[in-house]
Amino acid sequence: MTDASSNALPLTDRCALITGGARRLGAAIARRLHAGGAAVAVHYRSSSADAERLVADLNAIRTGSAAAFGCDLLDVEALPRLVGAAITRFGRLDVLVNNASSFSPTPVGTITAAQFDDLVGTNLRAPLFLSQAAAPELRRTHGLILNLADIHGLRPLKGHPVYSAAKAGLIMLTKSLARELGPDVRVNAIAPGPVLWPEGGLDAELQREIVARTALKRTGSPDDIARAAYFFAVEAPYVTGQVLPVDGGRSI
Repeated sequence: MTDASSNALPLTDRCALITGGARRLGAAIARRLHAGGAAVAVHYRSSSADAERLVADLNAIRTGSAAAFGCDLLDVEALPRLVGAAITRFGRLDVLVNNASSFSPTPVGTITAAQFDDLVGTNLRAPLFLSQAAAPELRRTHGLILNLADIHGLRPLKGHPVYSAAKAGLIMLTKSLARELGPDVRVNAIAPGPVLWPEGGLDAELQREIVARTALKRTGSPDDIARAAYFFAVEAPYVTGQVLPVDGGRSI
């Protein structure tokens, strides 16, 4: 994925599909990969206005270099169509970023089947079926699958057993797909720590407690995650099956 002309940006003539790419971490990753030369397929579910604004910004930099694609990732049958639409629009696919995620508390004794289906569906099932749909094209382009996991897939978050289990499954999926799709496709994951607080807020005292437990004693930024994504896409051709915590030392 680094065979572009030495005079070109390293991701020139490459295409990245980013789920949940309209906002937050997904948008930061989209901007960073686009700055590296990639065409960007921005997936959204309900954030169409945000997606269109981001696409307009990117196309103002390079005409025709970004497009938005709506899809409900819980609809498994729609996932191959999402991948196909991105390939049709840009002619190829080199990077699949499984970023879209749902997050909600599920204390034991209150868990519903609907919560389970949503959390496992977005955090594990969709990445699996999107990766399966994208695999033939990624084999052809010797591409990358990049999963956005969570440090709580390695160490559970109290009150969130379903989310934690889903992210743990995504970490094992990362390792399994790396074995299944090698040598043609690399598969890696990023496990963010306190970079963005959940939408809807988090108790201020709990925020301070979480930050205090990091080695760096501060929160990160979306661009910290985007830089890690760029590293995997451009600068890590011999890395696969790995999970990189980007957490300020929260997990040590």
